[in-house]
Amino acid sequence: MNLTNLSTMFKPNSVAVIGATEEQGHPGAVIMKNLLASKFIGPIIPVHDTLSQVYGLPVYREIDTLPLTPDLAIICSAPETVPDYVLQLGRRGVSGAVILGNGFEDLPPDVCTMLENAILGAARQTDLRFLGPDSIGFLSPSVGINASLGHTDITSGRVAFITESDSLFTTVLDWAKNRGIGFSHFISLGKKLDFGFGELLDFLNSDPGTRAVLLYVEEIRNARAFLSAARATARNKPLLVIKAGRTPEASRLIARYRGGQQGWDAVYEAAFRRSGMLRVPDIDSLFDSVETIVRTKPMKGERLAILANGKSPGILVQDMIIEGGGKMAVLEEETRTQLLELLEVESGGPAKHFLDAENPVNITAHAPPERYAEALKILLKAKGVDAVLVLRVPSPLVDGQEVAHAVAKASRRAKRPVLTSWMGGDNAQQARDILSEAGISTYWTPDKAVRAFLNLVNYRRNQEMLMETPASLPSEFMPDTATARMVVESALENGHELLSVPEAMDVLDSYDIPVVETRLSGNAEAAVTAAEEMGYPVALKVLSPDNFCKSLAGGVVLDLETADAVAEAAQAVVDRVTTAHPDCRVAGYVVQRMGRRPRARELFIKAGMDPVFGPYIHFGQGGAETDIIGDHAVSLPPLNMSLAKELISRTAISRLLRGGKGSPPADINILCLTLVKVSQLIVDIPEIQSLEINPLFADGQGLLALDAEIRVAPYKGDPGARLAIRPYPRELEESVVLKDDRKVILRPIRPEDEPAHWEFLSKLSVDDIRYRFFGLIRELPRSEMIRLTQIDYDREMAFIATAETSEGSGEYETLGVVRGMTKPDNSDIEFAIVVRSDYKRRGLGGILMRKLISYAKTRKTKYMIGEALLENKGMSVLSEKLGFEVKKNYDDDLYKFKLLLHPE
Repeated sequence: MNLTNLSTMFKPNSVAVIGATEEQGHPGAVIMKNLLASKFIGPIIPVHDTLSQVYGLPVYREIDTLPLTPDLAIICSAPETVPDYVLQLGRRGVSGAVILGNGFEDLPPDVCTMLENAILGAARQTDLRFLGPDSIGFLSPSVGINASLGHTDITSGRVAFITESDSLFTTVLDWAKNRGIGFSHFISLGKKLDFGFGELLDFLNSDPGTRAVLLYVEEIRNARAFLSAARATARNKPLLVIKAGRTPEASRLIARYRGGQQGWDAVYEAAFRRSGMLRVPDIDSLFDSVETIVRTKPMKGERLAILANGKSPGILVQDMIIEGGGKMAVLEEETRTQLLELLEVESGGPAKHFLDAENPVNITAHAPPERYAEALKILLKAKGVDAVLVLRVPSPLVDGQEVAHAVAKASRRAKRPVLTSWMGGDNAQQARDILSEAGISTYWTPDKAVRAFLNLVNYRRNQEMLMETPASLPSEFMPDTATARMVVESALENGHELLSVPEAMDVLDSYDIPVVETRLSGNAEAAVTAAEEMGYPVALKVLSPDNFCKSLAGGVVLDLETADAVAEAAQAVVDRVTTAHPDCRVAGYVVQRMGRRPRARELFIKAGMDPVFGPYIHFGQGGAETDIIGDHAVSLPPLNMSLAKELISRTAISRLLRGGKGSPPADINILCLTLVKVSQLIVDIPEIQSLEINPLFADGQGLLALDAEIRVAPYKGDPGARLAIRPYPRELEESVVLKDDRKVILRPIRPEDEPAHWEFLSKLSVDDIRYRFFGLIRELPRSEMIRLTQIDYDREMAFIATAETSEGSGEYETLGVVRGMTKPDNSDIEFAIVVRSDYKRRGLGGILMRKLISYAKTRKTKYMIGEALLENKGMSVLSEKLGFEVKKNYDDDLYKFKLLLHPE
């Protein structure tokens, strides 16, 4: 969606109200009252087919008779009239509308669906975009507009709130007014028939008046658009989300009244984490998080110091911090000495009898305001402290309000976050008001303060995880995709949805995942023969196309040492399985060589298909009791080494994998690589619907897959389309030869390219750096380098020219890069290019530009645009050769380039 349209819609200069009335309780009356009572200064134009005046304003009966084309239309009329009004408004040139819920919820489902299709069809005939239906509108305090059914106004602020819940809309509205929290935008989505979270996040990300974004989510419809917009937003500003439906029961309820499938909550959690969002569990946490975001300085670390006027409060908070995964600051000797000296002076004698100067810092129950202030200043300057939580319990000898004033003054110029919790009633509330007015985060109880602090910590960790540079994959990992595809296609041609165990093992082996030797046998005699050829001991498993746990049904026997034992086991497993599952089909036996790894840990790796986010990767503690143990974590493909490591770290068994107490560590790098291999397998072969490796042995020797199950189904279309995150587009790789006959690979940039990109930048001349970044930079911040190398292939593209440092070395260097940033509506792509200073005049610049132009044409982007300093004559010459329109802007000292890629 065009962001200009959204900006016009949510910051309008004029508004038309379709179905305006004075009828008590009618949406048209409520909207008119709210608009007239708000600070909106633009024209408000009522439209009604019979009335002549509404609240003193003249009413227009037809859209084509309006005195002007409004920026925004709010449709409050009966549902059956909405499609025609949408068409008329669009033809008039209105770009944005809100469709309120004036009776839609009372319509039969089939009638409602028919109307919704008619509304969408009418909008598609024009450029009009709309919010709803069944929205209760929005508020944009920055322009003074209350275009909602909300019962109260809010002050202007820098936090945006988007919700799918009408009741939460009004609840947060009330809360915000009582707490004095302001918002930049306050939006009710309704049914998201036209646009939803993704487009709104793009708009809010570009809105300079929005510092943070809060979401209440019940369902996601376009997973890729949502995650792409969320990731882009979360890189620039905090993005917090509440997702209803954590339990299966609640998820089914949401699916019933919203329609469609909800998906697994663990996959939602993985998606939020992957895009850099912070998920909070409930409304209370959301409120506290708003308080924290609005008033707290950004954290540069996560070590917390606690300053309290008593031992017990500090100790209780310390427990909560550690149990929640936080870190307590360790005070240095210098800091402890300063605190002790302060208390000796304040108390008039030695302080050691009541203070150990450790964290939590106890400054005694009746500490005066000055002691609070000085102790806080010391902690805020301490090297090992990243944030301070000030706690105060009531004291009959000291006025809590005076202490609040002292803390506020001491925090005024602090560069680190200060959080406070004043416990108590009326006097404490007045102290909290003082702190709040001073812009300091304050909470009724210590546990709320702790939860808010941990939210900050988790948000920071999410961002750091996304910024971690992944290790490069081994160059020898070259999956045999053709073999794996052949196995899958053969099974489908034979009408099989479940691969046999040997087939599944062959697929894993083609991706270099170590598997135990496996044979398929049709009867007991063949099983004995296979065991003899394989060598003892062996394991025998019943083979069945039916879905049940073979181990729990008695269908697996281990450590068989002789032919007789194999023959007896063959009959026994069939008897046990058919007793447990009378209707199951027995197709033979699987014979496997025993993998003797006595000190190995049992793990599992699974892949599945979520109805919302598509494929996901599932990892945890394996074995027959996997579901009972419940130690697992989920992530979305594609994975790299860093993401795989983070996935493992979220399980309890990760601590056992590190070894200790006589147990050797497992090879974590090999395990990470195996997760990446499974991820690549799922990306490469879309026919795979589910995969399970269980058990997977892991120890210091490496990994060994003992059993695997793969289910497949026919798939047509783009393999990457089913993924919520676009994978590395390997199909865009190509080889070229430069004028000096050097072979160069053109390919999309990857996160693993960060080290080579630092080296590349170090070989640019001062002028080339100035041309590329439009100014001199002494040192590029790492956060900016991460933006350059960790890109969202759905929104931007960067092609690098890379070549071996010397033939056969296997080490590559970057010679040049061209990147393009596409607008969310795909209207244009803005390019930037730089070639290594010692590698110019070899044709590389033209090659890179043509590569990007070709890519943009395949995406059907309309224009390619760019800028360059007027001194950069070379860029001007190259652009003219490529067909760009070149203009000089002397006001900005810039060339402006524009190339039409797709004529109308």
